Amino acid sequence: MVPRHGPLKLKAQVFCGDEPAIGPGKADLLEAIVAEGSISGAGRALGMSYRKTWLLVDSMNRCWVERLVETSAGGGKGGGARLTDCGRAVLAGYRAMEAEIAAAAGPGLAMLAPLLRAEPDRPAG
Repeated sequence: MVPRHGPLKLKAQVFCGDEPAIGPGKADLLEAIVAEGSISGAGRALGMSYRKTWLLVDSMNRCWVERLVETSAGGGKGGGARLTDCGRAVLAGYRAMEAEIAAAAGPGLAMLAPLLRAEPDRPAG
């Protein structure tokens, strides 16, 4: 989930060329793969289609120097997916970067917060 600190929502993305190598959705997917033990189970947990889930994993695996997710065939016979060492390092680094960005944004948010309405005014008309 994209961190939200009061009214501030941060979304950091790291790009490989023109392709997002990791961002909040891909990080959530990696965490879901850890929790579910499979790519399809992670997709179900996140409400994503099987195809979209696999495309995101393929994209991540193509963007980094090593694969982030390893799969093993087997279906009901014990197949599944797991993060590689590189996958765990990328996920930890990304989450640390999100926390650092949130901390750095604190002073600016403190200046903006008193000027921000609790809810938007209704549209004119």
